[in-house]
Amino acid sequence: MTIHSTSEASEAYIALGANLGDREGTLKEALIRLDDHEEIEVAACSKVYETEPVGYLDQPQFLNMAAMLRTTLVPQELLQVMLAIETGLGRTRDIRYGPRTVDLDLLWMEGQVLDTPDLTLPHPRMMERAFVLIPLNDIVKHNEGSSGLRQRVAAALQDIDGEEGMRLWTSNVWERGSEHSGS
Repeated sequence: MTIHSTSEASEAYIALGANLGDREGTLKEALIRLDDHEEIEVAACSKVYETEPVGYLDQPQFLNMAAMLRTTLVPQELLQVMLAIETGLGRTRDIRYGPRTVDLDLLWMEGQVLDTPDLTLPHPRMMERAFVLIPLNDIVKHNEGSSGLRQRVAAALQDIDGEEGMRLWTSNVWERGSEHSGS
C-alpha cells in the first residue's frame, strides 16, 4: 500500500489478537483491511504466537502478533479505523478480556503521548504482557527508527512473566509487505 496523502507518515505499533473462528485468517484479514486504507501501510509484522488467555480464563487460546504501520492519520483517527475493522470482522464486547474474533490495540505512535477517555499512548499495559512484548520485540529489534521503544521493550522483557504460556504458531502471515520480521 502506498500512502496517498501529502502529510508526513508516522510509525505506529499495534497488537493483534484473535481466539474465535479462523484465528489466523482473521489476523490476515485485519492486516489486509489496514493496508487497504489509503492512509495506512502495513510496514512490518511479527511472528504469530499462540498464547494462553489472560484475565478471563474460560476461553480458547489466542493467536497474537504485532505490526508496524506507517500512517498519516492522527492517533484518534487510526483508533477509529481499527475499531471499525474489529466490528467488520465480528468483534463484540460482551465480557472484559473475553473471547473475540479480533482485537486491535494501538500500542505506541511516534512522538505521541495521550491520555484521553478513549485512548492512552503509550498503551498503559503493553510493558506488562508477554503476549504483546515478544511479538513487538520481533519488529522493534530490527528498526533503527524506534530506538526509544526498542529500549523500553528490551528492558521490560528482562522482567516479564508469562513466556511459558506462549508458543510460535507461524513465522509469517503477511505476504503483501516487503518487510517481514523473522523471515
